[in-house]
Amino acid sequence: MKFTLFGLPKTGKTTLFNLLTGSQLETSKFAATEKSVHIGRCLVQDPRVRTLSEIFKPRKTIFAQIDYVDLGGLAFGDVKETELLPHLRNSDGLAHVVRAFEDDEMPVDVGLDPIRDLRRMDDELILADMVVVENRLDRLAKDLKKGKRPELVKEEEVVTRCRDVLSGGTPLRDVAFAEEEMRLIRGFMFLSQKPLLGIVNLGEKDTSRLGDHTGLFPPQWKDSTNVVICPVSAVIEEAISKLSEADAAEYIAAYGLTETALARLIRNSYSLLGLVSFFTVGEDEVRAWTVRKGINARGAAGAIHSDLERGFIRAEVVTYDDFMAAGSLSACRQNGTLRLEGKDYPVSDGEIIHFRSGV
Repeated sequence: MKFTLFGLPKTGKTTLFNLLTGSQLETSKFAATEKSVHIGRCLVQDPRVRTLSEIFKPRKTIFAQIDYVDLGGLAFGDVKETELLPHLRNSDGLAHVVRAFEDDEMPVDVGLDPIRDLRRMDDELILADMVVVENRLDRLAKDLKKGKRPELVKEEEVVTRCRDVLSGGTPLRDVAFAEEEMRLIRGFMFLSQKPLLGIVNLGEKDTSRLGDHTGLFPPQWKDSTNVVICPVSAVIEEAISKLSEADAAEYIAAYGLTETALARLIRNSYSLLGLVSFFTVGEDEVRAWTVRKGINARGAAGAIHSDLERGFIRAEVVTYDDFMAAGSLSACRQNGTLRLEGKDYPVSDGEIIHFRSGV
């Protein structure tokens, strides 16, 4: 799964990318206009995985992963024409980084207004999608003159609906499309249809807003289930990253928080993409597996190996909380919290699963 960080120059995108992925890209205050692309991988530091690893003491511990892409700064008006557009379209989700910090060495031309910038860049995504829609409708009109093929008629209907929505300034992520409609438009990879993470990069003196996004949400987004606003302070996160675990916990608590903004950002990325984790455990390996929310047990087995899916018999399932309360898998068997489930069982986040397979 992949999130792309984008936004105006000098918003702190690359600093956040470095913190998320452990990269060490140049973050000079005066080198922010380069149209570059960087890709890195982030380990989802799930405390449940760490606890299971301490219990089972495996040879390997593997966390879930999310890929992040750092795009060079985009100016307003760039999105529909930029050579970076394919990187936006090929992402599962978009993370728009906006600036809410003062810096005399990096002045802004029109003042700091994160809500304005979030909304204005969203309009850019809508405009880029409008270009795609208009081009497709022109092509469909020519093809339909040659014959009214049912598939093309259906596509014209749903693409016309997209045009009408976009013309009203509404992103496609706010529209509920039927499964058949999604099949017809999925290939367009509309930008305004992708889940959006709005990252508001705060200054070091603005820490009171780190745990609360009140006042940072554009009014148009308040009812959207596909948008999350995540306040962070790259400066503070950078300081935390250099501390020991104990000192970091004390530092975080001093701000009245229970986790770093970076951890919350990663969790929000996961949630927006509709992802959950299940765990496999043993002496060889403790591992978090990433699957779509609502996947059945047979499909989850396929995330590990196609042979497990093909030969699926049963899944032995226990929740993380039940396992921790019992203390061991054998105790879970004895108290009945470890269950046998069939192929259609919907997997939930945090379950420990062992798959029985005939292959």
